[in-house]
Amino acid sequence: MERTCPFAPPAEYQRMRASAPIVRANLPNGAPVWAVTRHAEARQILSDPRISSNTGRPERPRGPDDDRPDDGFFIDMDPPEHSRYRRLLISELGARPVAAMRPRIQRIVDTAIDKMLETGSSADLVESFARPVPSRVICELLGVPAGDHGFFESRLRMLSVMSIDQRAPQASQDLRGYLRELILRAEREPHDGLIGRLAARYLPTGELTTDALINIGFLLLLAGYESPANMISLGVLTLLEHPAQLAALRADSSLLPGATEELLRFYSVQDWVSFDRTAADDLDIGGVQICAGDRLTVLAASANRDERAFENPDEFDIRRSAHHHLAFGHGVHQCVGHNLARAELEIAYGTLLTRMPTLRLAAGLDQLPFAYDAGLFGLHAMPVAW
Repeated sequence: MERTCPFAPPAEYQRMRASAPIVRANLPNGAPVWAVTRHAEARQILSDPRISSNTGRPERPRGPDDDRPDDGFFIDMDPPEHSRYRRLLISELGARPVAAMRPRIQRIVDTAIDKMLETGSSADLVESFARPVPSRVICELLGVPAGDHGFFESRLRMLSVMSIDQRAPQASQDLRGYLRELILRAEREPHDGLIGRLAARYLPTGELTTDALINIGFLLLLAGYESPANMISLGVLTLLEHPAQLAALRADSSLLPGATEELLRFYSVQDWVSFDRTAADDLDIGGVQICAGDRLTVLAASANRDERAFENPDEFDIRRSAHHHLAFGHGVHQCVGHNLARAELEIAYGTLLTRMPTLRLAAGLDQLPFAYDAGLFGLHAMPVAW
């Protein structure tokens, strides 16, 4: 279902949410699916062990074109396999290691702003800031040398789900090939970065294979680039469109973490936070009988606007307590990079607002190219001036 307003999810979601917590729907390919529309039931689905993410189950056959190796593709796994991979990544993406990364993220953000200021008094915020920052952060995380950042960013843009690029298969192949070389290099000469550290720790013991580490790196690239890029530009736009709240945020930086959570709730750019799940057993969800083998998807953009969970949910309020939003999912499959994403957004918003106090939109809202019909909501461009 397409969005038609930049500040709201599809209008159908409210009608679906009002009728039932879970409704029958169809996927774009015509396959039947249960769409979970309300917050409480969404949390139940996302944390219920009877709901499977395992694509290897017979009731979830793989597509004919899906020939990638399973090893390391942990988002499609259930515990204990999923838990094993997740434990390996928590040591790299937990609160403490991400806190240690904040000075490096700050340098990346400052460098992007320096370049914007050097070019004059206007720029495309998407091209000059929102895309380069997460690209450089994910490269920094993985241990990609600075000289290869341009290669990575170009390939990541080709893989965008906001627009169809015929070069996407080649870009995927290029990135996987590069990750393989990065791993081989790390085996010969250990280097700093997530790929190097995981290779040094777990390849010799057999806890990880090269294919698994390639898939892990590839997943982190996909998750760590486009969603944060979209949230940076959308977040700045929303703050510019709410000047009183923007002024409050500039006057009191302690409001920044809460404002970031509210922006994540407000947009839920990746609506399908649960990807595709399957009921492993018969169960009852919100009074609806779900049968074993039924497919389910959680509509986070609907759950995050649920009147039962958030007062006046369609209003943007930086002072709202929105920490229980589902933008990162919930339960054992909650986005493993949520700490990094939060830090990245907080630093990006806070630094931009501080260093560019006269930042303003340089086009009418109706002139901005929103990706209304894309699987991941965002902006293709955002002209700004200062």
